[in-house]
Amino acid sequence: MSRSAEEAVDHAGDADLAPAEAFALLGNETRIDILQSLHEATIERDDDRPVAFSELYDRTDLDDSAHFNYHLKQLLDHFVRKVECGDDDDADDCVEGYAFRTPGWKVVRSVFAGTFTGRSELGPFDAPGRCYECDGDLEARYANELLTIACTECGRTPVNYSFPPGGLADRTPAEFLDAFHHHVRHHYCLAADGVCPECMGRMETDLVADTAVPGQDVAVRHTCGRCDNRLTSAVGVNLLDTASVLTFFADRGVDLTTEPFWTHPWTVSDVYTTVVSDDPLRVRLDLPCDGDAIRVTVDETLEVLATETNAGDDDTGEA
Repeated sequence: MSRSAEEAVDHAGDADLAPAEAFALLGNETRIDILQSLHEATIERDDDRPVAFSELYDRTDLDDSAHFNYHLKQLLDHFVRKVECGDDDDADDCVEGYAFRTPGWKVVRSVFAGTFTGRSELGPFDAPGRCYECDGDLEARYANELLTIACTECGRTPVNYSFPPGGLADRTPAEFLDAFHHHVRHHYCLAADGVCPECMGRMETDLVADTAVPGQDVAVRHTCGRCDNRLTSAVGVNLLDTASVLTFFADRGVDLTTEPFWTHPWTVSDVYTTVVSDDPLRVRLDLPCDGDAIRVTVDETLEVLATETNAGDDDTGEA
């Protein structure tokens, strides 16, 4: 069995840690220091060997080994795991020590990404695409961990979504927008597949016809039953990973995986969306490209019921 599989089996038997307990465990400078020291040692080794107690202790800014040991034990079972050699292990290959559990990695990565500690602002700067409402220019602005893309003419805001501040480091505005596109696309593709992009819990998807967004008659709501993460959007952005849609656009020279999603009005508005049935709720999207269109019909859970390609005015049948 691989180490990752062993860890999964081992972790499956652990009791869930209540949120308040998790915050209490991490609300200590020494424990964060231990996690960061473990991260530094792991990166320097460039392998998955555990870090010995003595090495981990030497890397932290503590003079009291008993104090260090106490805080290390508080991290065990939930953020860090202890690796011990058994009788069946090869003595020459086995290394005892400490390694991350997945939640521990997430904490450290969040700190380095600036998710909890970063504060950045950028813009406004030009963004590609045109306003779906008035065809005005778009500009982007980043503040409070949110990227907003708005029309300079009518003020419409087709995009307003979170992005870790660490993602701005060493990137030009154009590179930042490209990274943001992949970030959002990845989140909504996961959510449409029933997987929460934050905690990997089960995501429930529903079409709703009571949106508060001007000009938007129907929206998609994804809700995680585990962490209560909620995503709300136009219907189209959830089709960016649908095979028939990807193929239709690719055949016409458009790569939906790389082109900024907001440059296609159907991803951020109801411009090409029609409610065809209220009970049960059914929605049709007619997505244009190079004089042709693909018609996609989805149900209230976003399941694709039918696709049809129209070449100009001539129906060519099912896609």
